[in-house]
Amino acid sequence: MRRIPLLLVTIALLSGCGDDSAAPTTLALDFQPNAVHAGIYAADGLRVRVPSSSTDSLKLLATGRADMAVVDIHDLGLARERGADIVGVGALVQRPLAAVIAGTATRRPRDLEGKRVGVTGLPSDDAVLRAVVEHDGGDFAKVRRTTIGFTAVPSLIAGKVDAVVAFWNAEGVALRQRGVRTREFRVDDYGAPRYPELVLAVKRDGLDGVDPVLDELAAGTRAALADREATVAKLVEASGADEALVRAQLAAVAPALVPPIRLDRAALEGWARFDARFGILPRRPDVERAFPRR
Repeated sequence: MRRIPLLLVTIALLSGCGDDSAAPTTLALDFQPNAVHAGIYAADGLRVRVPSSSTDSLKLLATGRADMAVVDIHDLGLARERGADIVGVGALVQRPLAAVIAGTATRRPRDLEGKRVGVTGLPSDDAVLRAVVEHDGGDFAKVRRTTIGFTAVPSLIAGKVDAVVAFWNAEGVALRQRGVRTREFRVDDYGAPRYPELVLAVKRDGLDGVDPVLDELAAGTRAALADREATVAKLVEASGADEALVRAQLAAVAPALVPPIRLDRAALEGWARFDARFGILPRRPDVERAFPRR
């Protein structure tokens, strides 16, 4: 999810989850605890670490301070391009979370020609914006992109930009909770395949013993969705976020959490084609190497 400085959060290690000598026990989140992490906070046998930025989860994994990490799938591809032998083992969500979120004056994506669109500066933002605009017949080159970092909500509210590239399950929900009327153009409705936005990753030499952890995370996701009020309470305690916002975000993202943890090979191949086509990665990644079968 979006990256802001955060406190380190650690959940005490619980016993009784397979062979502790083989299975990962420390999981680094990509962002502060939020609804996409529902299954993690309902799972047993984990210590959860919250890094200060999204790419720190990869650093924690690479340096051995985490056994498993939640990673944006595009960041996983970029890390592998740089030579890191980090592989994906599970899907935390089953569809893209990225969207172009605009004020209601923007009726459709091609209306963004000549308008200001806020992007974080990450290469995936330009790819999402280009895919959405071009799919609607617009000219991406005519969109006025401006880097706003991770201030999508206040920037849109203040009228500094006409639209933002953001996450529909996070910023999109936050804007609605504040009474801001918007139009959402989700990237998988405008040219992108349904790839898993967030994946679970390990170092290749950490593949042994990963299956019991994935089974526990899948069970945790089912439990979290079955008792949503208990899940909201856990996430509020972990994050300090507003309870109503967490509840709304969980309701929004819940359909994307199922089937829990499962990797869809066709969806991964679609991601590989998308990232190469829109320039997130310089070449199409080898899905079998990036997401090895077990």
